[in-house]
Amino acid sequence: MADDQFPGWHGTTIIGVKKGDEVVIAGDGQVSLGQTVIKGTARKVRRLSPGGFDVVCGFAGSTADAFTLLERLETKLEATPGQLARASVELAKDWRTDKYLQKLEAMLIVTDGKDMFVITGAGDVLEPEHNVAAIGSGGNFALAAARAMMDSDKDAEAVARDAMAIAADICVYTNGRLTIEKI
Repeated sequence: MADDQFPGWHGTTIIGVKKGDEVVIAGDGQVSLGQTVIKGTARKVRRLSPGGFDVVCGFAGSTADAFTLLERLETKLEATPGQLARASVELAKDWRTDKYLQKLEAMLIVTDGKDMFVITGAGDVLEPEHNVAAIGSGGNFALAAARAMMDSDKDAEAVARDAMAIAADICVYTNGRLTIEKI
């Protein structure tokens, strides 16, 4: 089947919200192939604990590619314990320059509870403005909704949940079955 005839994998909305002393990453559970929902309960948010150092990661894109990147990030974190920024930059450099990694199609939101970054295959390690980051097919919807709620009395988890609910109402590749990790 030609690439232009293949319907393609779609789906995923991941949001990271930092408010007060709490950081939350939430992800939906939907994986779609074309117009068909293949799975509604995927877990796209994970907790890594290399050397007892907790990091929460959410991923969008190819699952196998994201797991490869998470393994690489975990290795980088083991080499630089407690230095999420350094490990993220090292991962982004490898991702951009390694011929194998260059083909990986995914994006990550990572946090250690202090810092939060979006890591891309273009070599970007971005610290989000306004303490909100979102990726995936419904990411822009979730980002806009969360930004609108950041001045409210809601805590980080409530902002993330409500933003994801709005994204799920708008984006057909996003569902309301959430995985949430707090740090």
